[in-house]
Amino acid sequence: MKIAFYGSSLLSSYWNGAATYYRGILKALHAHGHEITFYEPDAFDRQQHRDIDPPDYARVVVYPATEAGVRDVLEAGADAEVVVKASGVGVFDAELLHGILRHASALRIFWDVDAAATLDEMRRDADHPLHSALLDLDLVLTYGGGPPVVKAYRGFGAECCVPVYNALDPETHHPAPRDPRFEADLALLANRLPDREARIEEFFLKPAALLPERSFLLGGNGWADKGMPANVRAIGHVGTADHNGFNCTPAAVLNVARDSMADIGFSPATRVFEAAGAAACLITDAWEGIELFLKPDEEVLVARDGQDVAEHLRNLTPERARAIGEAALRRVLAEHTYELRGRQVDALLTEHRARIEVAA
Repeated sequence: MKIAFYGSSLLSSYWNGAATYYRGILKALHAHGHEITFYEPDAFDRQQHRDIDPPDYARVVVYPATEAGVRDVLEAGADAEVVVKASGVGVFDAELLHGILRHASALRIFWDVDAAATLDEMRRDADHPLHSALLDLDLVLTYGGGPPVVKAYRGFGAECCVPVYNALDPETHHPAPRDPRFEADLALLANRLPDREARIEEFFLKPAALLPERSFLLGGNGWADKGMPANVRAIGHVGTADHNGFNCTPAAVLNVARDSMADIGFSPATRVFEAAGAAACLITDAWEGIELFLKPDEEVLVARDGQDVAEHLRNLTPERARAIGEAALRRVLAEHTYELRGRQVDALLTEHRARIEVAA
């Protein structure tokens, strides 16, 4: 099918946590024969921080972040059989959403890459554009949230809502040689965001203070003016090309969910699968549904608070860390690859496109 996809950025992961997800899903859909055009705005300096070249699995159109630019790309997607508006484009989100609804002959999809935040916005704002749009959308896809998100979207009027979870592309994220730039006892890759900062203070900075003899590494944007223990080294943005080295080098890697994602559960971040794909020993904050993806104590270490993180590090031997990482890698290769997610989405597109053609 011909797919027009309106998202934040495929080419840049700069302040764009959905990039790896987009790349994995669209690459898998292309392998199923779909012809994809990804429309992304020239905004937030992402084009100046590209970390991949335009890929062969999607045509990428970068458009000016103006009303005219939005009109042009909506018109360009008019002949698509499937039109997708992703959440969090960051500019002209409402206009893009209303624009895809005008393609009455296409399968119209809202793809929520941050369902917990979107649903919270909808609860607070009776005029949120999704309230009316849901009645005309054919399908809502989310990259996390499980049963709570499906129930919430159905409650707001969505006809069909299906989670399509983050996953692993083993061609891009895999075991790699250690990189001395990323030597540490515990490493965390996370941009500084208001609804995650307190959790990072608890799950990362507190263990660092409790273990002054250990070394801690923090990658991600926004931390330059944050007060930290002396044993924490902040290195700023880490491009996706360096994620394998970042995950393979430290003794353990930490995942910390944002407040909303932790509250709603069933929301494994891309980082979870990247770390598991690199056979890293992963420590994650506790959230409902983790066992659907990785088995606690065997494939992942789960922490209720910063004290738990510190205890995991105190007790972690190189042998146990290696065993946990290798078990996680086996699990995600068997059950959580983008090839499997692509099959899921391809089946959904085929089913729902057929309904539209029958109705016509």
